Amino acid sequence: MTNFQRVGAISNAHVGQELEDIAAKVLAERGIIVGPRYKVTLGVGDIKRSHIFDLGSESPRVLIECKAHTWTSGGNSPSAKLINWAEAMFYFHLTPNYRRIFFVQRSLKPKTGESLLAYFLRTRPHLVPPGVEFWEYDFATRTVEERLCDGC
Repeated sequence: MTNFQRVGAISNAHVGQELEDIAAKVLAERGIIVGPRYKVTLGVGDIKRSHIFDLGSESPRVLIECKAHTWTSGGNSPSAKLINWAEAMFYFHLTPNYRRIFFVQRSLKPKTGESLLAYFLRTRPHLVPPGVEFWEYDFATRTVEERLCDGC
C-alpha cells in the first residue's frame, strides 16, 4: 500500500486546515473578516446547488479556496491535484459577483525553482476566469505574494 501522507504532518487534512487558518488570519490583517465553510448557491442555467467554499463572507462579498498541494516527491506535477485547482476555477467562474481569492501553499519544483502556482497559470491560463486573485503563501518566510492572471 502506498502512503500519500504529507511527511511531518499529523494528516493531510491538518495541512489543509492550517493553510485555511493562515488565509483567514492574513485576510483579517487586511481588514477582511471571513468565516469557514462558506456556502453559496450556484449552477449552470436553471439548476442550482449549494457549494461550500473554504472561506467566505457576504460583507464584503468574498470567496476563498485554499490548496495546500505540492510537487510530487519526484518533482513531477501532481496532475490529480491540479484537477482540483481547475474545478475551483470553474466554481469561481460561476460566482462573478464576488471577489475571488485562490490561496495556495508555495511549492517550488526542485530542478527548476518554478512554483506550482506559476506552473498552473502557465499551463492552464484558459481555465482562469477574469479577476481571480492568486495568493501564494510561503511557509518558510511567512509571506504572501499576490497576483492576477488576466491573460497570464
